[in-house]
Amino acid sequence: MQLGEVIGHATSTVKHPTLRGWRMAVVQPLDARMRPDGVPIVAIDPLGGSRGDRVVISSDGKAARELIGAENSPARYLVIGLADANTGVRQP
Repeated sequence: MQLGEVIGHATSTVKHPTLRGWRMAVVQPLDARMRPDGVPIVAIDPLGGSRGDRVVISSDGKAARELIGAENSPARYLVIGLADANTGVRQP
């Protein structure tokens, strides 16, 4: 699990059949100091995060494929939670 920030959403006219109907968020992973950590990723977002929202992402592809209900899906990343903006994260 890792924190990330939704920086946009992916749309496509052609996509893998198992991803039809799923909302896809473009998420920038963040490090412990809330700085970008690597390149942005595309994650299945069943929770409906908006641009600027902090989210919890998982790279557990098996969990993503179980959510979709297809073992042959190329899905790897999944939004599993929305971070509460009021509580924040303590920075060292």
